[in-house]
Amino acid sequence: MTVTLSENETAVFEARGLKLELEAILKPSWASRIGWNEKGLTSRIPWLNQELEVLWQSSTTEAKGSWRWPTPFGEDTFGLYVDLSVKNVTQRFRWLKPGNFWMGSPEDEEEREWNGHNNGKGSETLHQVTLTQGFWLADTTVTQAFWQAVMGNNPSHFKDNPEHPVEQVSWHDTQLFIDRLNGLLPGLSARLPSDAEWEYACRAEKDTPFSFGTNITPEQVNYDGSYPYSGGEKGLYRGKTVPVKFLPTNPWGFYEMHGNVYEWCADIWQQQLSSEPVTDPLITGVDGDSARVVRGGSWSDYGWYVRSAYRIRNTPDDRYISLGFRLALGHAELQPGQGSGTTAPVASDKDPGRRVAEQRQTGSLSGADDESPPDGAKRLTD
Repeated sequence: MTVTLSENETAVFEARGLKLELEAILKPSWASRIGWNEKGLTSRIPWLNQELEVLWQSSTTEAKGSWRWPTPFGEDTFGLYVDLSVKNVTQRFRWLKPGNFWMGSPEDEEEREWNGHNNGKGSETLHQVTLTQGFWLADTTVTQAFWQAVMGNNPSHFKDNPEHPVEQVSWHDTQLFIDRLNGLLPGLSARLPSDAEWEYACRAEKDTPFSFGTNITPEQVNYDGSYPYSGGEKGLYRGKTVPVKFLPTNPWGFYEMHGNVYEWCADIWQQQLSSEPVTDPLITGVDGDSARVVRGGSWSDYGWYVRSAYRIRNTPDDRYISLGFRLALGHAELQPGQGSGTTAPVASDKDPGRRVAEQRQTGSLSGADDESPPDGAKRLTD
């Protein structure tokens, strides 16, 4: 028998006129492991609190070097994704691997820890976070179409297009939506992302104020461009939401994580963040009325409110025309982090970053016709 090893990682065995050629195959990035059992070559994929087994299907039509893993998932330039559909409305989720990052902002970041009431101190303390478990995160906020498909109604104010993000939904409303969605798709464990998971995805390995870099423009983010960040040029103020996927993604393929609508997170609000490293932080409590974290800023906000590190709170029954949410999938529970500070119930601080939304909340659940912000809305922070 003769054995030949080639530079392209193939091995050729020849004996008595017979020839066997073996090709190397690498573990796909979306698989936790690959192996061989009585069924054949398999891969294991983490999905919905379990592992799915994907069996290799051989084909005589494929040329050498063109191995393809059959998979219920897709893969593009951003990585692994999966699409979930309810009544012909599809939501894409992207896989985020376990990792670590710096959460918060450095002390020299422009306009940090300021929200108009001088009570933001400590809310952006820079600290290292380790996420030990991968998870799936929706590439967009929940749209009005998706909400309608699950809940049968549309509480939003801006109803120009069903692809606009749903808004005017409270934290409690999001839990009802999630419960109903999980009931429609057995085995699904949809949830809100944690505060740390949200920032991990938003930053996409960037330590700058925005995932786009040191500054932003209205061509990248839907915010009040007449009040730019840190001396940037003034730009467009749209005065309303835009459809999801209207603006560019961040480097990991997530749309509108800066601006458009604020996004509810799972955590109870904790203002004073520790500078000590934490692992899988999630601040929980038994009081359902405790204020919750919201992230991302909105269409009505000045530039500094849409930074990656900016954190603010709302009481869980608050509804604003600038407040929506994004879904996560994966491990259903995280262990509480080691952060310092109280987790006692706190009230919403009525941040002026939602100045327009607050003034228009009354009577807006059915959707008012006037979409222009009131005169004076911007003067609240002048």
